[in-house]
Amino acid sequence: MQGSELKVKALEKISGEMEVPGDKSMSHRAAILAGISNGECRVSNFLPSEDCVNTLKAMESLGVKVDVLKSTEHGPVEMVIHGRKMELQEAADPIDCGNSGTGMRLLAGLLAAQPFRSELTGDASLSGRPMGRIIKPLAQMGAKIEGTGEKEGCAPLVIHGTDLESTTYEMPVASAQVKSAILLAGLFAKGKTTVVQPAETRNHTERMLAQFGVRTRRNGDAISVYGGQMPESTDLKVPGDFSSAAFWIVAAAAMNGSRLLIKNVGLNPTRTALMAVMLRMGAKIKDVVLTGSGDGEPAGNIEVQGGVLRGTEVKIEEVPNLIDEVPILAVAGALAQGRTVIRNAGELRVKETDRITTVVEGLRAMDVEVEEFEDGLEVVGGRKLKGARIDSFGDHRIAMAFAIAGLFAEGETVIENSDCIATSYPGFEEQIREIRRGGKK
Repeated sequence: MQGSELKVKALEKISGEMEVPGDKSMSHRAAILAGISNGECRVSNFLPSEDCVNTLKAMESLGVKVDVLKSTEHGPVEMVIHGRKMELQEAADPIDCGNSGTGMRLLAGLLAAQPFRSELTGDASLSGRPMGRIIKPLAQMGAKIEGTGEKEGCAPLVIHGTDLESTTYEMPVASAQVKSAILLAGLFAKGKTTVVQPAETRNHTERMLAQFGVRTRRNGDAISVYGGQMPESTDLKVPGDFSSAAFWIVAAAAMNGSRLLIKNVGLNPTRTALMAVMLRMGAKIKDVVLTGSGDGEPAGNIEVQGGVLRGTEVKIEEVPNLIDEVPILAVAGALAQGRTVIRNAGELRVKETDRITTVVEGLRAMDVEVEEFEDGLEVVGGRKLKGARIDSFGDHRIAMAFAIAGLFAEGETVIENSDCIATSYPGFEEQIREIRRGGKK
């Protein structure tokens, strides 16, 4: 949306306790797997963001019945989803995925095997993001899918569902979304479908498949699923989103005198690479896993104390599992002493915006010394940030990262086009206001 603004001023410290909304990645997957399961699934702490609600609506348009039990002002958070035993019905209209690349790519894997035609559409930003990375492996399985957008291989995606064959696919770029699309398609294929990942990626799909009684196998970097397994209905509680908690982790860690407890956060090891980087930067962070064992998702509390950060170099193997956190990590670099280097992150150029360029431009507007590379950036920290007008370009993570930067800047920081925050973190602006009331300068 255009025209919305979020205004932020500096704080002295952050203190207290907070919770963040449900995990975005898991909420998408819960809506999809519950929708193809063999019975009723109660899902709680669902993320009522625009992206996840669009995926839930997509499943409803495919014949899945959803009984909402509890809602907030932002949308549904608890519901019973009635599974259709892997047999969906044709949607009457094109399915609108909004701004969500996760929703579009996962639904494409699911719909490739359904015996009807489907069309997946999205907003202007999503329609510019590359879908060839799922079209190629799904076509290898026999899927009939094409990108009909203005750019080659981009949405709208037209899918003519068909019987799929199993395959082994080596991903050229590490992507949990691509892996998940192939594994979902593999549920409907004959035999064993295998995805080989070039680096460790988020494993929410494998963990959630296991919670639904679907067996996957892992051999090194290869993950396999056998077709013909029907997800068994189960109840799921979605933990808080670590990527949302990341904004507050950085804010509290870089602000002297701060002490913040973030409760009930997902602590899946494939999601928490940001904490390892922040610890190298000298952050005082403790995490305690309280729930989750076996197939379940680990969750618990994160305690952060403020202090002085120092620059670091992000390791190649860390990048895939903190790709969404790079904007706020770049802000951490600006707040640290010395240089912070982030490379091998070219994937950022095909997110909701070109996140490398938007981060660089935003930091420079706040008087930060930063160098842009094709695959990343180098930030020189230590200067006092200056308030500025920052255009989010409709990218939720850019908007939130620079809102946090504004908590450290002289004068006022104005985030333009801030409505996009609702795509992943409804309630963020309210939490900014609550934090301000507790630590106003």
